[in-house]
Amino acid sequence: MSADRNTNGTDSPAARLQALFEGHRLTPTQRRIAHSMVRRAADVPFLSSVELAELAGVSQPSVTRFAVALGFDGYPALRKHLREVAPAEPAPDAGSYNEYQQAVEAEIENLRHLAEVLADPRPVQKAGRLLAASRPLPVLGLRAAASQAYGFSYFAAKVHPDVRPLHEGGTMIHDRIDAAVRAGATALLCFALPRHPREVVDTLAYAKESGLAVVTVADSAFAPVAKVSDLLLPAAVGTGLAFDTACAPMLLGRVLLEAMCDDLPDAQARLEEFDARAVARGLFVE
Repeated sequence: MSADRNTNGTDSPAARLQALFEGHRLTPTQRRIAHSMVRRAADVPFLSSVELAELAGVSQPSVTRFAVALGFDGYPALRKHLREVAPAEPAPDAGSYNEYQQAVEAEIENLRHLAEVLADPRPVQKAGRLLAASRPLPVLGLRAAASQAYGFSYFAAKVHPDVRPLHEGGTMIHDRIDAAVRAGATALLCFALPRHPREVVDTLAYAKESGLAVVTVADSAFAPVAKVSDLLLPAAVGTGLAFDTACAPMLLGRVLLEAMCDDLPDAQARLEEFDARAVARGLFVE
């Protein structure tokens, strides 16, 4: 996992949990447990191993093995440690909310966690510099992440001279990366959301082999794309509805746009030029 990702100076329960997991080689099941714990950092010190297993969608023995992998005698020892180093009050009872309200509350919590991560702006600022300097700038997002990549590309094209969205997979995606590299690209931005297509991991590995710096917005620092990313910026998705919700990844994409604009000296001039042309064309009704 990249040393650049998820390094922040906050002292929140989520940040302390993240620090606990750093440096450990975790299996995919263990990464799933870790991801669930970070998302519910305030509740974890109060959960039994069975409750944590249900939360992560794994077996209870998997939770025990996870605790041992972190260097504890078992889950009770891990929970005791969490109560000592990451004390937190249990989250308010959401039992009075209906399922739709619970989904919204979960997204609000995801946004709060994102705000904690952004307390240290350095990773996003570094990403903004990498993206601004890449001419052209390929932006990858397949399947569930295609809309995130498209939205970023739509706005980025207003301030960046050459944005190339890659939101359709297949045999030609490597060709398009080759073309971007030949044209001078130095970085690639990827949006990666569950379920993580194998093609995304393979494409990022190819991009790195081609010399591109890979910046990835993913649902978790433990996502499968972490190992093929130079800089991973986590933003959790909501899982309370039939289909995942991605408010935090979308907002992080806009934050990245802001950081990129800070390193594009003519960004404001480009925006003003677009507004003038939009008025002349009668592009918008308001």
